[in-house]
Order: sequence, then C-alpha cells, then structure tokens
Amino acid sequence: MTARIIDGRAIAAQMRREVAEEVAAFKARHGYPPGLAVILVGDYPPSVYYVRTKARFCEDVGMYSEVHHLPENTPEEEVLALVDRLNKDPKIHGFLVQLPLPKHINPLRVQWAIDPAKDVDGLHPLNVGRLVLGERCLTPATPAGIMEALRREDIPVEGKRAVVVGRSNIVGKPMAILLMHANATPTICHSRTRPLGDVTREGDILVAAVGVPELIRADMVKPGAVVIDVGVNRVEDPTTEKGYRIVGDVAFEEVREVASAITPVPGGVGPLTIAQLLRNNLMAAQWQMEERAG
Repeated sequence: MTARIIDGRAIAAQMRREVAEEVAAFKARHGYPPGLAVILVGDYPPSVYYVRTKARFCEDVGMYSEVHHLPENTPEEEVLALVDRLNKDPKIHGFLVQLPLPKHINPLRVQWAIDPAKDVDGLHPLNVGRLVLGERCLTPATPAGIMEALRREDIPVEGKRAVVVGRSNIVGKPMAILLMHANATPTICHSRTRPLGDVTREGDILVAAVGVPELIRADMVKPGAVVIDVGVNRVEDPTTEKGYRIVGDVAFEEVREVASAITPVPGGVGPLTIAQLLRNNLMAAQWQMEERAG
C-alpha cells in the first residue's frame, strides 16, 4: 500500500478561512479585531522565519498583530516588563514568547508571567492543569492542530492505540492527553525507549515528535497506521542548492509504503500549528469578551 498524504497546507488554509470569517464577525460586534503579539529575542533564523509567517497570516485573517523583536542580549527583566505590558494591553488578546530563548533567560519564568487568558501557546501551569482535567483552556497549537486534522480527515481516534514518540511540554505530553480525551489509548515513549520499535509498532496512530532525523523507519510502523510527523530537522545535503534539506522524524519514502496515511515534511504539521495558533487567539479574544460581559 502507499499512504494517503495528509495535506497540512490545504487543511490549514481551510482553517484560516473559517478564522477570517469569525474575525470579521468579532470586529463587527466589538469594533476592533482580535490582537496577537509575539516577543522574539535574538535572531535565530528559524524563529525569525516563523514569526514573520505568523504575522503575515494574522494580517491575512484580519487580526491585529505586533512583533516585538528584541536584541539577543536583552536582560530577562526587560522581557518580563514587556510581558507585563502586553498582559495589560486591551488591544492584545493573546501573545507568545518565541522559543528558544537565549540561555541567560529562564523560559519558565517568562512563560509563567503571561496572563493565562492570553497564553495562546497553552504553556502556563493553569492552562496545563485545565488541559489535564479536561476543562476549557488554551491548548498548545501543534497537538491541537493535529487533532483538528485527524477530525477533518475522518480518521477515527476513539478506541485506537496511539503511540507518541517524544515527551516535550509543547507537543509530546499534551498530544497524549488530547488523544486520551478523545478516547484513544496513548503510550508515550522517546528516543531512549528500548526497544523503541516494539512500542511504535503497537500504534494505530503514531505521532513522531522527538527531533531526531528519520528516526522512525518502515519496520517500526504497524501496517496501516496513521503516521503524524512533527519533526523539522535540517540535515546536510551537498546535492541541494542550499547545502541542506529539511526532513522529519520519519523516513517518509519508506514509511509511506507501510502506513495508511502520513503527513509530509514540510507541508504537514507546520501549517496546522500556525492555523491553530490563530484559532487559539480568536478563542482567547472571544472568552475575554464573555468575561467582560459577565
């Protein structure tokens, strides 16, 4: 069999069109659009690219956006002061601090300073706790976007065995929780699980989010499994114009001959993450208006 490709770009475009319609309705009702801000510290090229992409899509869906690009050597206290200012800014309904941060800045201290109601990354302890309890909350965009793609692709989750390779706070852990809330039976493993292939072969749904280029090979995948590749890894390749290529955590060409459906890299999970971030900001704005209305 050759796997069906889950086109993240097409799904994300549909999600953005829906967000744009709701943003227009929000603006008509309240007189201004939802606002999203991003704090970027330093000039790490992938972060600069992602922030520019987020700002562009904000404009496309009609949201107000701000990018606060700070020098690499910005003191932590200045970053925290900016977080406090955005917490109080009524034009900004959600914001995030782009990771990774420079080594002299404690990411947890910064993330925990964000107002949970504006925490569109879903990383504040209050949002994490609500996610675990199954309450309404802002959820990390990548796992939430993956669940949305599974729904839109009519891929059943309930009753399935799911394996998540990766245990990060941003993807792995919340991914397993969302799968559990959808009545799948998730297992979390990682690059040090031994033997890893014995565990991954149990998954009807396999999510690879460990950051190791092409870690998941064909013999590690259950025939007919749905494979979601979250990895974005740069590997040297002198045959290309740039001298490198982008690959996922899954050996795409060989795994697609075993799986029933698979996300490509690029063009799979990445666009879903940005589209879901816009949805998170819209939800944050709507919930804040509900709070003000009493």
